[in-house]
Amino acid sequence: MYRPGKKFSKPELSRVINGDIEIKQDDIKERKRADLILVEQHPEFNRSTLQNFIKSGYVSLNGQLIKKPNAEIEIQEDGTWPALDLNVPERQTPPDLKPIYEDDNVIVLNKPAGLLSMAKGEFTTEPTLEDYGLLVHRLDRDTSGVVILAKNEATQSFLRKQFQDRKTHKTYYAIVEGRPKLDEAKIDLPIERSIKSPTTFIVSPSGKPSVTFYKVLKTNGDYSLLELKPITGRTHQLRVHLKYLGHPILGDKVYGNQKDAPRLFLHAGALEITIPGEEGGLRKTFTANLPKEFDNIV
Repeated sequence: MYRPGKKFSKPELSRVINGDIEIKQDDIKERKRADLILVEQHPEFNRSTLQNFIKSGYVSLNGQLIKKPNAEIEIQEDGTWPALDLNVPERQTPPDLKPIYEDDNVIVLNKPAGLLSMAKGEFTTEPTLEDYGLLVHRLDRDTSGVVILAKNEATQSFLRKQFQDRKTHKTYYAIVEGRPKLDEAKIDLPIERSIKSPTTFIVSPSGKPSVTFYKVLKTNGDYSLLELKPITGRTHQLRVHLKYLGHPILGDKVYGNQKDAPRLFLHAGALEITIPGEEGGLRKTFTANLPKEFDNIV
């Protein structure tokens, strides 16, 4: 609505609208979003990855960084789009991990805390477990311990089905704040994704069934070392269950209190699973000793 006395915010545009300035068709240059130009120039990456490259500062034009995926680029005089410079850092070299076990079909590793299980999106400069084999199951970045990878797709499907059918048995160890009232118990609390914070999970009556058995192995009152046996495999299950009990895992930056701890004190200590072999497979239990930093707490 026009208001008397109100100045037009763009006087040049006002003159165009009123016909005082004539815009020639030749003066109008075609424009296109930076991410769409990149999709055409770098088909080896998907659009989402290229958008992340722009946001990360990996894309420039004539030495000037392009900061937004929707930045508009003018077409050149010859009718072509300018070549955008894509300078993606080289991927870091994966750490040299000595296998716990290896054969023609599988490799079992003791994942160090801090190593990603898989790339976030299509591309990451960080090493991941996928550098060592085909992913079968995942551990959170800050969780250490036993992880099994496949060397071929048939083995990957064979192993994954066991996790889906709950035919694997996992044992974790965690240092938690305080001491649980019971020395051992069954935690049967459903879990669902938090609406307020979609990257986290909460205990909720409408959640999926989630069961964890725990046992106190050591305690000094301030901290306790627990053995954990999850029956279900929900995302963040152990971390959410222990937080709900009032004994979050030490170093848990999402669900815990002491966020300045040197790491998340959660370790996958053992995995029982059937690997490919004669007569349907070979049942194995793989173990990884507790990291030394666990000994200094309790």
